[in-house]
Amino acid sequence: MGRLTTHVLDTMNGCPAAGMAVALYRLAAEGSAEPPVRLATLQLNADGRADAPLLQGDSFQPGRYRLVFDVAAYFRAKGAELPEPPFLDQVPLDFGLADTAAHYHVPLLASPWAYSTYRGS
Repeated sequence: MGRLTTHVLDTMNGCPAAGMAVALYRLAAEGSAEPPVRLATLQLNADGRADAPLLQGDSFQPGRYRLVFDVAAYFRAKGAELPEPPFLDQVPLDFGLADTAAHYHVPLLASPWAYSTYRGS
């Protein structure tokens, strides 16, 4: 059964990004003017992970999605002094889900000044 999971590592402090807010959106088909639809909002647990898959079972459908990570608010809460506006505020990641039998893991490595992602396992 397919599922979508995420995980965030705080590369500034060398730890999981516990408490970071994340939102998941379903995007309309390419070329459509329909706005994104928010499917979930959550805060990451002590391990920097969602407590459960973001999508699985009937909710796991092929399509285009966006995860939005609230990076600046997380680092401010950790005591980082950021300029206003911050260099990175909310980090959106757009991606596609094609195989409903696959596990899609979308990790984020983040600091107040840089981020990277990849399709994890």
